[in-house]
Amino acid sequence: MIYLGIDTSNYKTSIAAVDDKGKILCDISEYLEVRLGERGLRQSEAFFKHSNKLPKLFASLLKNIDVKDIAAIAVSEKPRRLEDSYMPCFLAGINLAEVLSETLDIPVLKFSHQEGHAAAIIESGDDFDIQNNLMLMHLSGGTTEILKCKSDEKGYSMNIIGGTLDISFGQLLDRFGVALGFPFPAGMFIDELASKYTGGKLPKLVPGIRITDGYFNLSGPETILLDFALKYTQKHDTERNKSSCSIAITDDLIAVCYELMDRISDVLLISANYLTDTYGINQVCMAGGVSSSDTLRKIILNKHDSDKYKIVFGDPKLSGDNAVGTALLARRIHTK
Repeated sequence: MIYLGIDTSNYKTSIAAVDDKGKILCDISEYLEVRLGERGLRQSEAFFKHSNKLPKLFASLLKNIDVKDIAAIAVSEKPRRLEDSYMPCFLAGINLAEVLSETLDIPVLKFSHQEGHAAAIIESGDDFDIQNNLMLMHLSGGTTEILKCKSDEKGYSMNIIGGTLDISFGQLLDRFGVALGFPFPAGMFIDELASKYTGGKLPKLVPGIRITDGYFNLSGPETILLDFALKYTQKHDTERNKSSCSIAITDDLIAVCYELMDRISDVLLISANYLTDTYGINQVCMAGGVSSSDTLRKIILNKHDSDKYKIVFGDPKLSGDNAVGTALLARRIHTK
């Protein structure tokens, strides 16, 4: 049997299939186009773009599987498993899932986007005991939440126990990158620059971030980084227009990008140390697009020195938005 997953998050259209043993048979996704210099899309525009991409992605999927083998369809219906959680962009995926359900006479299982993020890492390997509480650090483009997480008959029950009180780490990275002249989403470019850091004195531009009981604010660092980006682009005459960007890459910029990643790692580790001890948790799952950062992974794993809990990142490709997690949830729930 095959389980189909569909996810239409704000900036990526995804479709995937797994078999009844959890093997990933197909994983296809595409970013939505965002005009250079802009920091996102309106929901109506995102819905339109998802709706246009899904037929092509589904056609590609059918080259890898037999539609007759699909036992159930899973789709992300909202950001979180909460009554008032809603984003119109998920309607594009829901519409396709319901059409396929009627056509093929198979059930549709609906999950939150956040549960899909968790399942993509937790259920794609054997690193976690999903019957016991674990900590999920959901670090995506619009979310930085630390959650007490446990599998249940509907997917995953989650309770927020920490995270940002204003913007997310993903927004911080994207806004800084766009201000420098990179296309959105820009976090991957900041990560690439940070990976070029070879050592030496850090600039001490990004201040330490105060953490209170696992919660923190990021608007202060954002102001400092956007001011740096403005001065940097003015100094280096960064060319900006609607079709291209030319960005001067210097050792100073590389050092600032690395320092930013270093600050993020400190916040996550300090929060993990406090919250795992407070809640008696010994498993920490890193999920979401920010956690796919190679630089962040290396820094955190190098600094992590506690034997009281383990940190697992999972496959970088499964860390960002994808439909694999929803497909894996369908497999687990449907086979019970």
